[in-house]
Amino acid sequence: MARKLICVTAPWNGRDPEKVSLAYAPDSRWRNRSAFLAGRAEIVAFLAAKWLAEQDYRLIKELWAFTENRIAVRFAYEWQRADGGWVRSHGNENWEFDAGGLMAVRHASINDLEIAGTDRLFLWPQGRRPDGHPSLSDLGL
Repeated sequence: MARKLICVTAPWNGRDPEKVSLAYAPDSRWRNRSAFLAGRAEIVAFLAAKWLAEQDYRLIKELWAFTENRIAVRFAYEWQRADGGWVRSHGNENWEFDAGGLMAVRHASINDLEIAGTDRLFLWPQGRRPDGHPSLSDLGL
């Protein structure tokens, strides 16, 4: 299962909505905070807008539980607002996969916490999180 999480997280850190959308079924359904999305086109549009607003985005996910075709993960990501302030967003996701291994359903609950730039913990260069970088548990998150 850890390999699957790496495969899903790495494209998110790459911030390429088209590439990220390929992990999801063409008719995938999402709830992300208060947004409800259906299908890859809506996912791509949502992610493009998200990453325009959330600059310097860095994400870490950690497997919480899994059974058959469902996975629960917890995550945190750090990003910078347009005004220069920093935010750490924490949350939980529930995923359901189709028979082909694509994510068919995603439910994300997310809370934002303003942080000082000096409190950032996700400091790797933009893109994939480096091997060996501490996990959420290692960071005490």
